[in-house]
Formats: sequence, C-alpha cells, structure tokens
Amino acid sequence: MNHEEWGAGEPLLLLHGGFCSIESVRALGDLLADRFRVLAPERAGHGRTPDVEGPYSYDRWVAETLAYLDELGVDAAHVVGHSDGGIVGLLLARDHPERVRSLTSIGANLHTDAWVPDDYPHPTVTDRAWDLLVEEYGRLSPDGAGHGDAVVAKLHALWESAPDIAPESLAGLGRMPVLVMSGEHDMVARSHTESIAAAVPGADLLVVPGTTHLVVREAPAVVAAAVGRLLGADGP
Repeated sequence: MNHEEWGAGEPLLLLHGGFCSIESVRALGDLLADRFRVLAPERAGHGRTPDVEGPYSYDRWVAETLAYLDELGVDAAHVVGHSDGGIVGLLLARDHPERVRSLTSIGANLHTDAWVPDDYPHPTVTDRAWDLLVEEYGRLSPDGAGHGDAVVAKLHALWESAPDIAPESLAGLGRMPVLVMSGEHDMVARSHTESIAAAVPGADLLVVPGTTHLVVREAPAVVAAAVGRLLGADGP
C-alpha cells in the first residue's frame, strides 16, 4: 500500500474517494499538516497502489485501514474521509470507535439509492474533473492506464450493492466530534448527508456552496477550516 505522511502533531488519517488518489486530497492534507501528522494511504487499485484480485468491499477496506494504522503504531487517529473514504470512516468509527478520535465524513452515502443527476450549473466542470481522474490514474497506477476500466468496473459493482448502513447504527458516534459535509451540487443526494448528520447526536453539518462531489479538491481551504473548527482553534 502506497502512502505518504507529512506534518506533525496528533495523527490524522486522510482517506481518498473512489477512483481517486492522494492527489485529490493533497491540498487539503497540506493545510491540515500545519496542526496534524497527516497519514494518507492509497487503497488497492488507486493511485500508486497496485490492484488486487477479487471484488472491492467496504469491510475489506476497513480491515486494511486498521492494518495500516497498526503498521504505523497508531492507536487512534482523527479521520477525514471523502466519498468511499467517508463511508470507510463511518464504518471505522461505528465498529472500531476506540481507533477514531474524531470523524469528518464528506460526500458519504448510507445506501445504494444515493445517486442523483448532476445538477452543477456548468456540467463541463464535472466532465473535466472526471477527465482529470482518468489522467491521474493513467499517470500514477503501476498497473498501467489500461487497467483503469477494470478498477471502474469493480467500483461500480461495489456501488450497486453497498453500502447498507442503518442510520440508527451511527448513534454511538455521538461520543466523538463528528462533522458531516457535502458539496451543494453533490451527486450524493442531500437526504443522505442530512440523514447521517441527524443520526449522530451533536454532529455538525456543512454543505459547501458552489461545489460538487469533489468538494475536497474544489474547496480544500473551506474543508480544512471546518475540520479546525470541529477540533477547536487551539487544537483538539
């Protein structure tokens, strides 16, 4: 598993989205590194980490994330996850709360009925964003650009069957600071974002104006500031 870390302070685990890489959260990580030791792994088939045999699953990703933290000797970390990374963060905090100091879940969904038509005022913006992800995959992947179609197919198979998270199962996350975020024109239905926030006692909710599902890339300073507010201006 390829990973990078930068900054110093309490550990903060930065989890990228599906068919993304560290590059999609690098600007955010750079901003958070002023206060935290940012840990940024790339899951199998993403970024610079080679793909693995078999289907993807959120349970597998949670297990790999725990193994990653164990390898680094990190008992517990603040978690900031985007999209698939946000779902992994939810499951990690729900099922292994002792490993999570706080959670920021961005653009996550509860069920497979999350997807809505892109309502961004300028669709070419999201078209260019996808083209950028394809270009980055081809440039970074040790499996070669041609393997990208296989990764996308495995991701779509996952998204058609998972996740299946009961909102009431998230109530225990109220024991930690939680921030739920999305873009104003997110491809994840707003109802999912609001349901996640409503399910967690005391959770903060932030919808970032003028952004899409790639809010972490489009407004990293806004996201970093929101995480800072969640954890306190003088540190967590």
